[in-house]
Amino acid sequence: MKRHTPEEIVTKLRRVEALTAEGSTVADAVREIGVTEVTYYRWRKKYAGVGKPEARRLRDLEKENARLKKLVADLSLDNDILKEVAPGKVLSPPKRRAAVAHVQRQLGVSERRACRVVGQPRSTHRYAPERPAQDRALVTRLLQLARDHPRYGYRRAWAVLRGEGWAVNRKRVHRLWREAGLQVPQKTRKRRRIEGANAGENSTVRLAPEHPNHIWCYDFVFDATDDGRTLKLLPILDEYTRECLALVVGRSLTSHHVVATLDRLVKQRGAPTFVRSDNGSEFIAHRVAAHLLAAESDTKHVDPGSPWQNAYSESFNGKLRDELLSQEAFATLAEAEVLTERFRRHYNESRPHSALGYLPPAAFAATLNPNPASALS
Repeated sequence: MKRHTPEEIVTKLRRVEALTAEGSTVADAVREIGVTEVTYYRWRKKYAGVGKPEARRLRDLEKENARLKKLVADLSLDNDILKEVAPGKVLSPPKRRAAVAHVQRQLGVSERRACRVVGQPRSTHRYAPERPAQDRALVTRLLQLARDHPRYGYRRAWAVLRGEGWAVNRKRVHRLWREAGLQVPQKTRKRRRIEGANAGENSTVRLAPEHPNHIWCYDFVFDATDDGRTLKLLPILDEYTRECLALVVGRSLTSHHVVATLDRLVKQRGAPTFVRSDNGSEFIAHRVAAHLLAAESDTKHVDPGSPWQNAYSESFNGKLRDELLSQEAFATLAEAEVLTERFRRHYNESRPHSALGYLPPAAFAATLNPNPASALS
């Protein structure tokens, strides 16, 4: 049906009035203007007493009202689009490209509209970048590193690549690492006390390692096999070189196991000057003290309830937990022994250590001792 403008409606209403004044019936007059009686009475109810100038203004108001409604609808839709991309910053073209695709999926808007609201030029959005061949090989290696070592960050991955002979700087590795979505979730660090004048006499602040075999440290770590039975681990470290000298696993480790492990290490490497530990019963036992006294090593026990004073041991235990114990489920004690020894060798020989200039501990120790006759395998 044809849509009539307000001016046309007013003209037709006046025509009906003129015809009825001449003696025609309303039905005949309505038939002449080409509408139904229902439409006529609806028009008359709305436009009665309205002249052409008023009708023209009414038409303009209706157009303006329709324009404002469309504008409000557009603004509302734009607001919905912005809400869809609001949770994160959309700064780089790849992120804006992903935001446009997400908005199109969620709201069903056109590509043109999504690009305009997000601020992504359509030419940029449609551009398909091609990664250089050298980047493809590098990303493949980064993905392999991430699969093999899920808790590695880009800095440690860069150190591994540098050790393998890749001519790549850290910024490039960081960019590719982020583009591949390999960021390691950051864990919330626990608050720690500030050590200063009140630091314990045997803490790492007051007594720092000065050379290899100067200070060893140890502490226990606990885990369990799939059947729920306890696993007890005893890592022993050289604080200066950060080498893990031993990583003993058992169901129950006592002072006898501590003495046996220390005796084996002393025969291989010589006795340390100091051995740092907490006040656990296995470490303050008389047989442990007697063995260290015979080896001319002094014991250094940190203050009770102050694990941060044994910082090197706590740091290694955190890495052990993060990179092995939280990643592997041990079915048996034998499996735990094999995997922990593999981790110890990887930690010593392959894993870059940030505190050692991203050298593995064994490589760092080799720079200090060119003749590694006493080095632990």
